[in-house]
Amino acid sequence: MDPETNAAVGAAVAEDKTPDVLRAAGFTSGGIEAGSTAASMMSASAVANGGGVAAGSLVSVFQKTGASGGSEDSEDTKCSCQ
Repeated sequence: MDPETNAAVGAAVAEDKTPDVLRAAGFTSGGIEAGSTAASMMSASAVANGGGVAAGSLVSVFQKTGASGGSEDSEDTKCSCQ
């Protein structure tokens, strides 16, 4: 991540604003935002996994959290972004 994103993530964790930061990074309720940090992460994950984003992966968990606002149970981490 770039320094600005690192700083935002650190501040978010300290203030329990993780869902807000994830949405700002492109993990939105409507899916992963084109051209965002999330899109770059998803692309790298898909390439590394032969074309799909693995359920339970960091990208999958971030998308679920960003989409739900952090209010859903984290037990089910299946990604709908494949």
